[in-house]
Amino acid sequence: MSNLSSRLFRAYNRVSLVTQIVVGLLAGCLLAWLSPQAAASVSLLGDLFVGGLKAVAPVLVFVLVTASLANHKRGQPTHIRPILVLYALGTLSAAAVAVIASTLFPTNLTLISQANDVVPPSGVGAVLQTLLFNVVDNPVHALIEGNFIGILAWAIGLGIAFRHARESTRDLIADVSEGVTLIVKVVIRFAPLGIFGLVAGALAESGFAALAGYLRLLLVLVGSMLFMALVMNPLIVLWQTRRNPYPLVFTCLRESGITAFFTRSSAANIPVNMQLCERLGLHKDTYSVSIPLGATINMGGAAITITVLTLAAVNTLGIVVDIPTAILLSLLAAICACGASGVAGGSLLLIPLACSLFGISNDLAMQVVAVGFIIGVVQDSTETALNSSTDALFTAASCIAHGDVGEEGVRPD
Repeated sequence: MSNLSSRLFRAYNRVSLVTQIVVGLLAGCLLAWLSPQAAASVSLLGDLFVGGLKAVAPVLVFVLVTASLANHKRGQPTHIRPILVLYALGTLSAAAVAVIASTLFPTNLTLISQANDVVPPSGVGAVLQTLLFNVVDNPVHALIEGNFIGILAWAIGLGIAFRHARESTRDLIADVSEGVTLIVKVVIRFAPLGIFGLVAGALAESGFAALAGYLRLLLVLVGSMLFMALVMNPLIVLWQTRRNPYPLVFTCLRESGITAFFTRSSAANIPVNMQLCERLGLHKDTYSVSIPLGATINMGGAAITITVLTLAAVNTLGIVVDIPTAILLSLLAAICACGASGVAGGSLLLIPLACSLFGISNDLAMQVVAVGFIIGVVQDSTETALNSSTDALFTAASCIAHGDVGEEGVRPD
């Protein structure tokens, strides 16, 4: 019996994690179709998986960044600045793509829903002010709340300070980092079960009946995100690396995008992206900072959501949009997207900011937010998949362009 169990375990480990996740996805769809009641009960598996990722992500970022900076070898560049340029370029491009798509395929909304239980920020200044206050957050509070800007600020400060510590102290920090990384790998091994529970629970709870009335809007949203993922992002990577971008693009979509699609949280997908960057042979000094930073500010999918839903409201109300206003909307959506929280539905609360550009009242804007929550089962999942996979993609692209890779180099499948 023990030999049979051992053989089954070895056979299970030989199957790639992505294949196991796809099997879990299909099994979840099948269970939701055959027995919605049973599917609702297994949603606990998905909640536990997402909870595990969210629990380990702040600690992982904190210890990994601290260890990387404390043990950073002098003369080894990190190339964070070029990655930030790619993040900004990608987010702005996404907003522009959304403006063009909304112009070519205008959509209308039925503004009858209410969303009075959520409070949007009062302006762009409020978004930027929140980001600044996140930087000076109490470190314990930042870890508890998953405030990755605050976590990064403290980790960078401590990492630089520990450069002057004893070698034994730096070794201890490195060992703690390796220990937390091992825990992350264990959590990720449960991804197939987690995806199974998430898919089954989501389909059992809502299905797709509620989405039928917003099919055209969803097609514009998802189409814009797919265009960004399969056309614009590869062009940016081609410009950066001067090589065929699609092997790397498909690797990031498969190994990061699929998980992010179902967790619906860029923050929860940080451990997945960290492991992907490690497998690609990138240096920890680079991806340990760029990945959590990207989960906070690299929000191309959020820029698309904000722009498309805003222009849908504008079209519904018969407001004419000229070219200067469209350009201003793209810039505003890109800036707002950087302030979107890395949790499910985080971008929707920033729609009233964009709507205010056209003089749309807050009451009407919040009805647009309510529409966003209705279609969120598809919109937010696709948005997060684009956001999170792009974090890993742009990090890898910058590393390739600057030779910032480990001994084995970047190895997309």
